[in-house]
Amino acid sequence: MKLIKHCLLGASLALSATTTQAAEFINVLTGGTSGVYYPLGVAMSQLYGKEIPDARVQVQATRASVENLTLLQKGRGEIGFALADSVADAWNGVEEAGFNAPLKKLRAVGATYSNYIQIVARADSGISSLEDLKGKRVSVGAPRSGTELNARAIFQAAGLEYDDFERTEYLPFGESVELMKNRQLDATLQSAGLGMAAFRDLASHAPVVFIPIPAELVAGIGNDAYRPGVIPAGTYTGQDSDVPTVAISNLLITHDKVSDETAYQMAKQVYENLPALRNAHNAANGIDPAQATNGLPLPLHAGAERYFREKGLIQ
Repeated sequence: MKLIKHCLLGASLALSATTTQAAEFINVLTGGTSGVYYPLGVAMSQLYGKEIPDARVQVQATRASVENLTLLQKGRGEIGFALADSVADAWNGVEEAGFNAPLKKLRAVGATYSNYIQIVARADSGISSLEDLKGKRVSVGAPRSGTELNARAIFQAAGLEYDDFERTEYLPFGESVELMKNRQLDATLQSAGLGMAAFRDLASHAPVVFIPIPAELVAGIGNDAYRPGVIPAGTYTGQDSDVPTVAISNLLITHDKVSDETAYQMAKQVYENLPALRNAHNAANGIDPAQATNGLPLPLHAGAERYFREKGLIQ
C-alpha cells in the first residue's frame, strides 16, 4: 500500500512539474495607469488568461513606448504597446531617440488604434496656437518617452525649441494635469487615444482649449509615421469644434524568443475579441484587423504572420 501511495505521489508531482513547465508566461507591457495603453492591456491580459491554455498573465504599467521596446529587447515582456515612430527608431537604433543600438529582436504583432497628439492649455493662459506657447510653462511628457519624442518633432516643425518656454516639465499625463489644475502649468502635449481619462478630468475641472496642429505642419515633419488627424468636436467637455492634429499608429510588439504559437494566440485574441477591448476604452474603436499589417516598420512575428495569413489579410 505504501508503495502504491509513493507511486501515486510521484506521478502527481511529475504531472505538476510537467504542467508548470508547460505554462506560458505573458507579461503585457502598457503605459501609465491614466493613459489608454493600461486599460487596453488589462483587457488583453484577461483575454489571454481566459483563452490561451495554461497562460499565466500579468500587466505591467510602464513609461510606455521607449521603455516597452527596451524591455522587450531584453526579454522582460512578451507583448507591449508602442508608437510607430518609436518602433522605427528602435529598429534602426536612433541614438537621439534613446536607442544606442538597433533592437533587432523585436517583432510586430500588428497595428491597433491611432494616437493623437493632444496639446491642451488652460483657457485663461492666453494660448490658442503653437506660437502662443512661447514664454509659457509647458509639459512635454516623460523624458525620452514616445510622447516626448513626438513633442520634439512637432515643436521643431513649428520652429519652436524648449528654450522658448518659460519652463519645460517632463511629466506624464496624470502629473501634468494635476499641475494644470493647480495653475502651476499652462499647457501640456501628450500622445494618446481620444477621450483620454486624464484630459476628460481636466476639461471637467476647468475651461481648456486644444491647440491645432495644421496639416501643412504635419507634412513638414518629414516622417511617414506622422499623418494628419482630427480630435472630433465633443471629445472633451467644452470642445465644440474639430481640432486638426497629428495621428500616429500604435503597434503591438513582441520579440523573437516568444514561441510561434503564443504569438499566434496573442494576435488572434486581440483581433477576434475587439468588443472586449472597446468596453475597456473607446480608443479600441479605431482597431481595424484589415489594416493591422499595413506600413509596419519591422517584421511580423512568424506566429502573428500565420494568423493574418489564415484570415486572408496578407497573401
